[in-house]
Amino acid sequence: MREARSFPEIYLHKKFVDMRKNINGLSQIIVDEMKHNPCDNALFVFVNRSRCLMKCVYWDRTGFALWQKRLEKDHFRWPMKLPDDVIKVSPEQMEWLLAGLDIVKAKPHETLRFEAFA
Repeated sequence: MREARSFPEIYLHKKFVDMRKNINGLSQIIVDEMKHNPCDNALFVFVNRSRCLMKCVYWDRTGFALWQKRLEKDHFRWPMKLPDDVIKVSPEQMEWLLAGLDIVKAKPHETLRFEAFA
């Protein structure tokens, strides 16, 4: 898969998905439930009920790409408590999710910008 930072937008489908679905079935979810165009320059991320299997779909200039990761132990910390059904995340949050971190609880330090020094 392309590095997460190469996607301008990353969307998680919060509801669990039947992982027998492949590109066509997941693309239909992107259109019907997520209300996005699957051909956009975005990464669309799905997880199964046990949260041990993740699939990502993206348009790669000439066709769709499907990426899958299966955890042998543990599960993805899926943000079920967030109110929206489609969750926009940053590339950094996507990397945290893949690393097993809870993206709701994991927060980086606030970026500070100073105009003048005293």
